[in-house]
Amino acid sequence: MRTEEISRLIAHAREARLHAYAPYSRFPVGAAVLTLDGRIFTGCNVENASYPAGLCAERNAVGSAVATGVTEFRALAVCGSESAYTTPCGMCRQFLAEFHVPLVICAKSEDDYIVMTEEELLPHAFGAGAIKETE
Repeated sequence: MRTEEISRLIAHAREARLHAYAPYSRFPVGAAVLTLDGRIFTGCNVENASYPAGLCAERNAVGSAVATGVTEFRALAVCGSESAYTTPCGMCRQFLAEFHVPLVICAKSEDDYIVMTEEELLPHAFGAGAIKETE
């Protein structure tokens, strides 16, 4: 991906973070996913008093795309803290692996980020192939 594309995706994730509902953790997170056709879908974390019922920004962004029929992606950017890189939680890593998101950009800002491949993010991911092997 070009630097300009990465910066644009991060900017969308940072904007989405502003809409996070995080009254319990006080840790707003935003995510933006780039589709193969160039569209960007965003999401933010939405917490719930029953902690497991919350929704992470990454799953929210991908779910928004899936709701429109899109299931193929180029990259996802996630922004939480501006002092440390926010990486997807384990559940989100598995969710991103399901849709084969090839690159995940963990950003503090448009100029300060790290890029991980799908394999680096979740080596040995559990996928549909494992289910077919057991049938």
